[in-house]
Amino acid sequence: MTRSENGEHTRGAIYYVGCTMLDPDFCYRAARARDPRFDGRFFIGVSSTRIYCRPICTVKTPMRKNCTFYPSAAAAEAAGYRPCLRCRPELAPGNASVDAACRLAHAAASLIEDGTLADSKLDALAARLGVTDRHLRRVFQAEFGVAPVAYAQTQRLLLAKRLLTDTTAPITEVAFAAGFQSLRRFNALFKSRYRLSPRDLRKNPAAPGSPEAHRFELSYRPPYDWNGIVAFLGARCISGVEEVTATGYRRVVRIARDGQQHLGWIEISAAKRKPALQVLVSASLMKVMPAVLGRVKHLMDIAANPAEINEVLGALAAECPGLRVPGAFDGFEIAVRAILGQQVSVAAARTIAGRFAAAFGAAFETPFESLKTAFPSPEAIAKLSVSELAILGIIAARARSIIELAREIARGDLILTPGADVAATLARLVELPGVGEWTAQYVAMRALAWPDAFPHTDLGVMRALGERNPKRLLIAGEAWRPWRSYAVMHLWASESQAAVLPPRIHGTAA
Repeated sequence: MTRSENGEHTRGAIYYVGCTMLDPDFCYRAARARDPRFDGRFFIGVSSTRIYCRPICTVKTPMRKNCTFYPSAAAAEAAGYRPCLRCRPELAPGNASVDAACRLAHAAASLIEDGTLADSKLDALAARLGVTDRHLRRVFQAEFGVAPVAYAQTQRLLLAKRLLTDTTAPITEVAFAAGFQSLRRFNALFKSRYRLSPRDLRKNPAAPGSPEAHRFELSYRPPYDWNGIVAFLGARCISGVEEVTATGYRRVVRIARDGQQHLGWIEISAAKRKPALQVLVSASLMKVMPAVLGRVKHLMDIAANPAEINEVLGALAAECPGLRVPGAFDGFEIAVRAILGQQVSVAAARTIAGRFAAAFGAAFETPFESLKTAFPSPEAIAKLSVSELAILGIIAARARSIIELAREIARGDLILTPGADVAATLARLVELPGVGEWTAQYVAMRALAWPDAFPHTDLGVMRALGERNPKRLLIAGEAWRPWRSYAVMHLWASESQAAVLPPRIHGTAA
């Protein structure tokens, strides 16, 4: 492989832009086959129509000479193309990566997409990720083909397009929810970029949903083990906060933004005729919709590419090739659950977590009788004493761990979200009282979306492999890099089936 002067890599006919491989002939074959494995991996600009599509678009495949391939929707729009109204590029799944530069770029993209830093400058985004803005700009351009600012603008427009298509919210509300500070600016940019006005898009049939809730679709690359991820979440549901029903998963949501707490609820189910999840979001969350959808994607591991993962896992993934790693809607919640679950059963940890949420969480009314509480914020827990937690049956050592964890997060010294520096976060976690290597790895696996986490002291993993020595387990796990988190999920599943019991973690289940 050689590197050209502009930083692009070439190997025969294969074309690399940063970490994204774009072989035009291969991309065209994938598009002709409408192969869902490549949905979101690239986009097709069609010169005859000046429209760009997903590779699964159902329109007649254009002639090869009219096709140009781009690593992101933003790159296609920067080249002058507008999104297809049939395949809707805004619905394409994202990508996951473990390569350092690619992971950094995707972490920045994730923060841009969920609106966390909508009002911040590039240097603030870079500081959040622990790099210089110059380095971030370079790796971002290499991965997505555009600068972060251009990417952010495209994401705001695509979100607005989605809200206009999928909801009945007023156009003004849509503009501000998508991150625009001016309705005039939104209308002008939308019309110049997409060659139609927001009102023109609203001429389509009425959007599904109701004034109380909005319905969205999140695509994934098949296969997808829907039953497996729902079962995993169901076994760990916190009473009053979340539940699993015959149709799917639902929970109460709390999102902090600009010093304000936004409460609402979501419900996730599997689409019947397409590789996608259906997400119902309460209208009370409209102002933080980008963050809600971003967290749902993380929770349900939408960005995973099973073909890439299973190629490394081999026989381990053969029985369940669509298995995913459940993420976290809230990193603090997952970390508290992990601490509460140390050395106790899944059922016991779930019971204590329910008491914890009921005692310190925020009450919120939902249409569902059993959902009535938002999980406590770190700021609320940081003010408590050990005795106030101990009264719930939480032993003093774990109470101290939870309070110190809450204080670290409330101060901003610890960030438990995807894109956080994994090594630095792991190091800080194990410095907390009562937090060991297993807890830190579990938090990295679920809250940080780190695909290579490996809790090598885990009893369930040991039993599945018939190995009692953690050091030898680490050596065995090298074969599954960089997807050891997925290997752990397969091992827990196999151990659980063998024992006809839920997987036990570190003498407990998180």
